[in-house]
Amino acid sequence: MRRYLSKFILCPIDFKPSNSFPLNCEMGSYCVARSANNQAGFSGNLNEYAARAFATTSCASLSDDQQRDNSVSDMLVDAFGRLHTYLRISLTERCNLRCQYCMPADGVELTPSPQLLTKTEILRLANLFVSSGVNKIRLTGGEPTVRKDIEDICLELSNLKGLRTLSMTTNGIALARKLTKLKECGLTSVNISLDTLVPAKFEFMTRRKGHGKVMDSINAAIDLGYYPVKVNCVVMRGFNDDEICDFVELTREKAIDVRFIEFMPFDGNVWNVKKLVPYAEMLDTVMKQFPSLSRVQDHPTDTAKNFMVDGHKGRVSFITSMTEHFCAGCNRLRLLADGNFKVCLFGPSEIGLRDPLRRGAEDHELREIIGAAVKRKKASHAGMFDIAKTANRPMIHIGG
Repeated sequence: MRRYLSKFILCPIDFKPSNSFPLNCEMGSYCVARSANNQAGFSGNLNEYAARAFATTSCASLSDDQQRDNSVSDMLVDAFGRLHTYLRISLTERCNLRCQYCMPADGVELTPSPQLLTKTEILRLANLFVSSGVNKIRLTGGEPTVRKDIEDICLELSNLKGLRTLSMTTNGIALARKLTKLKECGLTSVNISLDTLVPAKFEFMTRRKGHGKVMDSINAAIDLGYYPVKVNCVVMRGFNDDEICDFVELTREKAIDVRFIEFMPFDGNVWNVKKLVPYAEMLDTVMKQFPSLSRVQDHPTDTAKNFMVDGHKGRVSFITSMTEHFCAGCNRLRLLADGNFKVCLFGPSEIGLRDPLRRGAEDHELREIIGAAVKRKKASHAGMFDIAKTANRPMIHIGG
């Protein structure tokens, strides 16, 4: 391990090896380093790639205010002291696309409508979380815009006392025509999924048409003043890895944050390590064409490693769930459309909140259930090959 560090570390850093991954930044450290020996292509040596990715890691330390945030109740604090102030709510399992990395080729069995959370149930649980210290909610799916009461849900969520940010992750197919109203209802930020700039590839990957509608949604969000508009791109070898620099070019004139996401394994998406384009390789690709790319200091709870290119209005980010996890700073919890509660995206464990809710459970009872689940959250998720073998629901069930 030291032979890697000697090549890449250009400043002092607190370093600790991880059991699951070759290198892991401690949350209490701040580090900036730069690779001096970049090489393209994935050799299959994950230690090599982790070392090179580590060479561009920037980890800001938690402030004293964050560490002593008395507004977060014990319900949201896990056994490792992490404060969970970010809740992702899946509003539906339905979607108007059929993306290959999200849904198995033969489809998925959707939860019957009566077993999905109603608007009233969503709002009650959301209020419970926000009153306990959650200050950010992200609406996901399926595709959240297919839900007919999406505007009403946004309006009522945005009025919850203590909620600072109401976000949405969407495929953008229907967003352009709904976004003006959604903004009026309190939606403060949007993430739009787009994996290719080539319409024919889009149709192949999503099994549907609609590339132009997604581009219209991105432009509509920019026109409405969303800043930055985040564009999520799952990078897959042999499909869209040749478009990485084309996506970066989008940030030149538009306030777009292009977020390159490592391909992750979920039930039915035929994940294969050969399809994975590691963060370090993506970074090499970008730096060769955009040598002025420079690191931006991240917030301790960011999932993305953020960069900017000189002269560009937008920025470039990398989400490195597979090759360099960010579990130490995780502040995220997930409420699924069927009322199940997950404390980790990659963990198979779920606990039901719908049935206790419908049996008339009081708030204190729900808090006990939630708090117990949060306390069982592990320090970090498993390594990528263990994740690939772990039973976990399709992404369309979990929520993007």
